[in-house]
Amino acid sequence: MSKITEAAIVLALVGVITLVGNWIGYGFGLAEALPGMATLFVICVLGILANRFIYKLPTVLYVITIGMIVTLPGFPGSATVAAWVSKVNFLALTTPILAYAGVGIGKDLPALKETGWRIVVVSLFVMAGTYVGSAAIAHVVLKYLGEI
Repeated sequence: MSKITEAAIVLALVGVITLVGNWIGYGFGLAEALPGMATLFVICVLGILANRFIYKLPTVLYVITIGMIVTLPGFPGSATVAAWVSKVNFLALTTPILAYAGVGIGKDLPALKETGWRIVVVSLFVMAGTYVGSAAIAHVVLKYLGEI
């Protein structure tokens, strides 16, 4: 099985779990959220395909770039794409992804134990740095726009 097929299967599974969680937790019906989930699926697959041909950069960069392009004001259909995707709650989307990450880490628990306590310290600094950096960028942008 190719990596793209495997990734598409995992994405489809995450999509189904997300749709169910979105319906139960946030009240968006399956039919109502399906176009947004399908759009996210297509954007992810396109990002994976782009990485296959231009493999110097991480796949997530391609996925984010494609997602930003298709929702830019002025891009044909951007309002429709944004309306569809707005029906998929972010927290419903993160739940299966974090569960998958947890299973992946649990599978490599011996390797995680070998890294020891240092990985916890490094992780805390990385998360704190990411948070402070994001907050600083948001502050500068909001200040520039006159919102604060």
